[in-house]
Formats: sequence, structure tokens, C-alpha cells
Amino acid sequence: MTDTSLTLGQKQRLFPLLVTALIKQIYTLGLEMTFGETYRTPEQAALNEKRGLGIANSLHIKRLAIDINLFKDGIYLTNCDDYAVLGTFWKSLHPLARWGGDFTNLKDGGHFSLEHEGVK
Repeated sequence: MTDTSLTLGQKQRLFPLLVTALIKQIYTLGLEMTFGETYRTPEQAALNEKRGLGIANSLHIKRLAIDINLFKDGIYLTNCDDYAVLGTFWKSLHPLARWGGDFTNLKDGGHFSLEHEGVK
């Protein structure tokens, strides 16, 4: 399935189903999580870009990205490698699923998204 075969609305309806599978996988692995950022305003995305912490056309604006905070035995896991098994799982769910641990500039292990219009 290519990026153009699904509309933005279709992707927005698919995304929560994929996130549900990701959450189930987290708990199946004996981990826990909280939500980080889900929606981001265009203004916040622009500020993040100026600070070198993201891009102005963030998929959070389009409701196609989520950041999660991962915990093991009550300890917050901050290393990108701690999320790698989840990144692999996420990418297996759909051809457009992207994981922030694969980003080249700023690795973001807790970021999970669906590609849209070339934005990952």
C-alpha cells in the first residue's frame, strides 16, 4: 500500500487501531507506559523546529504520531535502544508505520507515526 492510497482521514482512523496494538504489545512484554505528546499545535511544532527538537510539519499536527514514555519495574526508560523491540513491532503493523529510533538527525525512541506526504 503506498502513501497515496490512503487519505489523511483514513490514516487518522487507522492510527488509533495500530496504537492499540502497540499498547497491548507493551504490556505483553511486561512493560508499562504513559502517553507523552499526542497532538501538537502548529505553533508548538514551529517552536520545536526553531529549537532543533522537531519539524514544523510534524505528524503530531495531523494526529498521525504519538510519543510514549516507557517504564520497566517503575523506572522510566529514556534510552532509544530500550524502545527498539517496540519499534520493530510497530513497523511490522503497516507499511507506512515509522519509528523515531530510525530518524537520522534526532533519534526519538518513544515516537511512533504513520507516514504522510513524505513526512515520517
